[in-house]
Amino acid sequence: MAAGGALCGPAGLGDWNQTWYTSTPRFTCCFQSTVIAWIPCAYLWICSPLYYLYLRRKSKGYIRMSHIFKTKMVLGFLLVILCFSNVFFVLWEITQGIPRAPAFFVSPTVVGITMILAIFLTQAERMTGIQSSGILLIYWLLSFMAAVAMFTSKVQHALERGFLEDRFHHVTTYLFTILVLGELVLFCLVDHPPFFSEAVNNPNQCPEASSSFLSKITYWWFSGLVQKGFQQSLGVDDLWSVRKEDSSEEIVAWAEREWKKCHRRTQQETESVTFKKDQKSESGIAEVEETELLLRSEHSQSGPLLKMFWSMFGTYFFFGTVCLVICDVFLFSVPKVLSLFLEFIEDQEAPSWHGYFYAFTMFLLACLQTLFEQRYMYMCLVLGLRLKTAVTGLVYRKILVMSDASRKVTNVGEIVNLVSVDVQKLMDLIIYFNGTWLAPIRIIICFVFLWQLLGPSALSSIVVFLFLLPLNFMITKKRSQFQETQMKHKDERAKLTNAILSDIKVIKVYGWEKTFMEKVLGIRKQELQALKRSQILFSASLASFHSSTFLIAFVMFAVYTLVDNTHVLDAQKAFVSLTLINILNTAHSFLPFSINAAVQAKVSLNRLASFLNLEELNPESSSRNTSDCVPATITIRNGTFCWGKESSPCLKSIDLTVPQGSLVAVVGQVGAGKSSLLSALLGELEKTDGWVTMKGTTAYVPQQAWIQNASVEDNILFGKEMDETWFNRVIDACALQLDFENFPAGQKSEIGEKGLNISGGQKQRVNLARAVYQNASVYLLDDPLSAVDAHVGQHIFERVLGPSGLLKDKTRVLVTHAINILPQVDNIVFLVDGTISEIGSYQELLQKNGGFAEFLHSHIPAEEKTGFPAIGDTKGTITSRSGHSQERLFSDKSAKASAVGRETIPLSQDCTAAAATKERLTKGEKTRHGRVNVSIYAAYLKATGSPLCVYIILLFTCQQAVSFFRGYWLSIWTDDPVHNGTQEHTELRVGVFGALGVIQALLRFASVAAVLLGGVLASHKLFLQLLGNVARSPMVFFEQTPIGNLLNRFSREMDAVDSVIPDKLKSLLGFLFNLLEIYLVILVATPMAAIAIVPLTVLYAVFQHFYVITSCQLRRIEAASRSPIYSHISETFQGRSVIRAYKVQERFILKSNFLVDENQRISFPGAVADRWLAANLEFLGNGVVLFAALFAAMGRTHLSPGTAGFSISYALQITGVLNWMVRSWTEIENNIVSVERVREYLRTPKEAPWTLNGKLRDQVWLTEGRIEFRNYSLRYRPHLELALKQINLTIKGQEKIGITGRTGAGKSTLAVGLLRLVEAAEGTILIDGLDIAQLGLHDLRTKITVIPQDPVLFSGSLRMNLDPLNQYTDADIWTALELTQLKNFVADLPDQLEYQCTDQGENLSTGQKQLVCLARALLRKAKILILDEATAAVDVETDLQIQSTLRTQFKDSTVLTIAHRINTIMDCNRILVLENGRIAEFDTVERLIAQKGLFYRLMEESGLA
Repeated sequence: MAAGGALCGPAGLGDWNQTWYTSTPRFTCCFQSTVIAWIPCAYLWICSPLYYLYLRRKSKGYIRMSHIFKTKMVLGFLLVILCFSNVFFVLWEITQGIPRAPAFFVSPTVVGITMILAIFLTQAERMTGIQSSGILLIYWLLSFMAAVAMFTSKVQHALERGFLEDRFHHVTTYLFTILVLGELVLFCLVDHPPFFSEAVNNPNQCPEASSSFLSKITYWWFSGLVQKGFQQSLGVDDLWSVRKEDSSEEIVAWAEREWKKCHRRTQQETESVTFKKDQKSESGIAEVEETELLLRSEHSQSGPLLKMFWSMFGTYFFFGTVCLVICDVFLFSVPKVLSLFLEFIEDQEAPSWHGYFYAFTMFLLACLQTLFEQRYMYMCLVLGLRLKTAVTGLVYRKILVMSDASRKVTNVGEIVNLVSVDVQKLMDLIIYFNGTWLAPIRIIICFVFLWQLLGPSALSSIVVFLFLLPLNFMITKKRSQFQETQMKHKDERAKLTNAILSDIKVIKVYGWEKTFMEKVLGIRKQELQALKRSQILFSASLASFHSSTFLIAFVMFAVYTLVDNTHVLDAQKAFVSLTLINILNTAHSFLPFSINAAVQAKVSLNRLASFLNLEELNPESSSRNTSDCVPATITIRNGTFCWGKESSPCLKSIDLTVPQGSLVAVVGQVGAGKSSLLSALLGELEKTDGWVTMKGTTAYVPQQAWIQNASVEDNILFGKEMDETWFNRVIDACALQLDFENFPAGQKSEIGEKGLNISGGQKQRVNLARAVYQNASVYLLDDPLSAVDAHVGQHIFERVLGPSGLLKDKTRVLVTHAINILPQVDNIVFLVDGTISEIGSYQELLQKNGGFAEFLHSHIPAEEKTGFPAIGDTKGTITSRSGHSQERLFSDKSAKASAVGRETIPLSQDCTAAAATKERLTKGEKTRHGRVNVSIYAAYLKATGSPLCVYIILLFTCQQAVSFFRGYWLSIWTDDPVHNGTQEHTELRVGVFGALGVIQALLRFASVAAVLLGGVLASHKLFLQLLGNVARSPMVFFEQTPIGNLLNRFSREMDAVDSVIPDKLKSLLGFLFNLLEIYLVILVATPMAAIAIVPLTVLYAVFQHFYVITSCQLRRIEAASRSPIYSHISETFQGRSVIRAYKVQERFILKSNFLVDENQRISFPGAVADRWLAANLEFLGNGVVLFAALFAAMGRTHLSPGTAGFSISYALQITGVLNWMVRSWTEIENNIVSVERVREYLRTPKEAPWTLNGKLRDQVWLTEGRIEFRNYSLRYRPHLELALKQINLTIKGQEKIGITGRTGAGKSTLAVGLLRLVEAAEGTILIDGLDIAQLGLHDLRTKITVIPQDPVLFSGSLRMNLDPLNQYTDADIWTALELTQLKNFVADLPDQLEYQCTDQGENLSTGQKQLVCLARALLRKAKILILDEATAAVDVETDLQIQSTLRTQFKDSTVLTIAHRINTIMDCNRILVLENGRIAEFDTVERLIAQKGLFYRLMEESGLA
């Protein structure tokens, strides 16, 4: 006060009677000149040092002088002149003897100097490229508010005493206000972008950088994209480029530097302890330190990683936290102002302007809370995206340097989880972490405020917490048990569904669809039972949570009023308490989420740290020498190698020299170390002794062909420039020319993931072509001939690898099993148990008569049996013109998973159309655009049931009505008159309030349970539809639809229908009825508020409509952009040795960066869309609060404090309700697509009925087994050529027929037609005189037995695998097992027939699985048997055993053997030879040999003629 007196003189600093206790408030002149004028000055002087340092560090280039800048400077200088003219005028007045307090010349001096500082900062901003300044905008806003206060004071003064009394100060004040307003407007605008900045070069830059400060804090810069999304379908090109500071290039490089620093520090600590241990091992000190370090590394494995994240993002996160703390200050200020407002309503003497002041203050505080909260959320989301980029980049780079030992302890699934699930957990932590310490502080502050209102009664709420906590804990624990049970059944169902879809052809062939459907539905029933119980508990949990506000209020008010009669519950106490309890509940519910997020993030950090600390390849294991003085291309001296630091050596004492240009073959038994030798040369193995050098560039062909999901051309070029001549020579040499002709778009045809749409042989030839095209110095080839046909293998050796091949001048190291090519190689390296047994030419090694000669003799007989010695002659196929790469009815596992047997390259002739559409070989997922059709919502509600829907609406209406009456009852209670210091009817008020609360809780439980259980009902019906539709689909559907799409429907989409949609629907209905209640309360209290509420609601609907359309599109695009990242990670993981061999890591890293940036490019607008919506909706909600308070203040004469409190306390909840309502609606809109996807297969074509009533009911059919084809033709799909053309033949009953022909001749297609897996294009097939087209599919298929080449077993008991339909007795099964020599084996098993087979029968050997399939066929005793080369995958002994059983047990059956090896059908009655889908020859073996036609030529090629 003394300081105020010294500055202001006798008038003093302020006068409350003049400022507050009056109907016309004003500040004293001195208060205006000092406190009000100096607030903006103090703000700028405090901020300017830090802001200037920031400007110096973050320079973006200078901005050229624009009109805006020049105007700012002119107005600034005018303001400085104006301030100092005031100073000089006051000094002149003093010299004239007019008394003036020091404040009148000190204040304009301070303001003038501050204006100079503002001008300086404006210039500094221009020089550092700041287009819109937040710091200076706030300064000018504060200055304008100060100027307005002085302006209004001068106007009042002029009106009272006249303008002429103090003309100079009047004029300067008016000019000052106008100039400050000018500056404020100018600082709301945006200046030009900096000179040479990205904005000039990049037209698609994010508009945030070039938007004004106001636009940034309200997210209005995002409105352009929202409008575009509303008007048209958004694509990736419509979105902005990734900001430089968010790009992978910047962030991952930074992360790598920081991780290396932290990692190095940790290693130094470890080395330090090891050194101390060596130094002081006798004293035992080091052992203690080592133990401490080990414990620390176990418990704090994530420590270095956490330090890395903190050093990168800590500062940014800290500023976000400051925003949250400021937001909380405003959060707790609102109840205080509400308390003052209710006091004002009660005090009829208070000036009216107090009410308006409180209303606007509440509005301002709520708006500031919104701005700071949304800024915090925005910073967290940006930080989360940067963290995701950093983690994905680090993980990807780690994959490229992982050793093989590390490969064995991790897999693709785990790595994908790291960059999807674990990263999400870390992103969640960023948002929730502050809740771990801030939520308890909020709870304490709430209790302090409640104590101030209600005294010790506030502590009674702790009792409610103590009651609710164990209750919720019990509910949660029980619910988690049900969820575990549900997840267990869900996993079982997913596993069974996967098995069914993977082996659908087997199931259809045997007619087992119904049986497996029943199995799936049995598991599904248990799953839904667990879900139902879980949902009921969830409803109870939600009811208890939502009732906690009421319970706390009820207990506190009851204790407060009943303990002491003099305690009066007025509006201020009741409704301010309710507002505080709402804050308390939010904090209370936020705390478990925060703790859970922290715990889960800790686990994820440990997992991530474990992966990043995995062993890496030693770059010194193999050295590349490019000097010409080294005579040999490859040299290994005394090399000992192992797969990992801890493992034993796999190659020992290797001495090998490979001269330049030579061809060296590496041979040996399985497991001798052939592939390991190539890995050692590539540096993939850990070198423990010796040295390795390789001269020149390297190309590598792995045994397991590695194919990228790209075009065939891109796979071969592998990043090199196209050289047409060389490319054509390479594809011709690698026997790819014919394939290219048949591919839909030729060399531009796209290959699916892992080469799913091409055969094994095609994969290997593309792999080889890639290596040859590189034109490298050294070629390391790991058995490339094993996956191709015999004649193709011969072609490749002659044209590529051999003495006259394309690589004749290159150094080639060839691992091979093809013995016939060994005489043509320069040298042979014979490996035995990881050591080189012999080296020399073919003749030299034969003359030695050592291990190699013995090895050779042991392989000759096998080759004589199988023809040309290239093993696996049926694996790779050059697809025929008609596009049937189906060499056998049941292809191998990889083919099943992808459908090469499904002909996913329907290599049709329509090349032009195919090339135009890039001819995707399988039907991919359809991307939805725009909003979901109303019919989908109708379908979901129909599945729920119309009566239940009506019941749900009724329950929600009743529940909200009771809630309204409870609040209304409280307002009446608080308005009860006070007589002698007490309120009457307190017990009645408490009782009714409590009863209404209990009824509301029960109704809430019933309404939520009804929605959730309705969801279970809808889910059950939709699942039945989906399963039925998929099971009834023909084989062509499964050939065209990737298994991933179907599994996605049964897992992710059904999960959304099970849990997500009901949960969001429950939220939407809850918030919608809550909103209606709030509107009702406000309108009942202040009907005039309808004037404001109607337009605000219209605005709300507009925002919601715009947001939902854009947000849904962004989410769909974002979901689609994630898959390529995971696919690229998976692809890199599988092919990392190839990538390292070709030294193309940098190119793959750039692709990873591009994919991550594309994902971020979509994720960022998605995150901003949420902030745009939240900010706008909260401003609208704050507007509702403002109008509710304004109308309450205007009508306070006829409005009771209770009604006003009731209205405003409800209005304060509206921001949250509006926000969550839109979010729930958006989530429903996004997830209802799952219903659309699940119902998608309703309209797909279905196969013929499984059974036809009346057919075969009273007649015995299929007694003879006579098959007749009449003019029969078949095509796989309408646009393809005929696969079988005009087939006419008759097979007698009990006849044994061999079916042969070249690849794609139509051998397996004949069986496909017989089983009606594909319906006839024309003609008929008669079995025992009956047209099979007139039979039900199951009637037909159950009478024909097929023994496939690859035995198919399902996860389940051995008995179930033998007899899925449960038709036979145990005695029958044991007889079948005895006939297949399996009886003793099964009898020795722990559970015998109930022994559980694992997925694909992996706990049985291949031979045993084949024998189980044979036993299954014996049980059926069918009159027609189809053998699809059933003995190709078993050893000689098992082969003989199977052949013997087949001859004896099926001597009375018609047997059709589809032959891939000619020697297996030589003893058949007749041979059917097919060519291009037609019958070429059909006669006995002797006659066909005598004819010397196609059959004879096939025998010659196989070495049998």
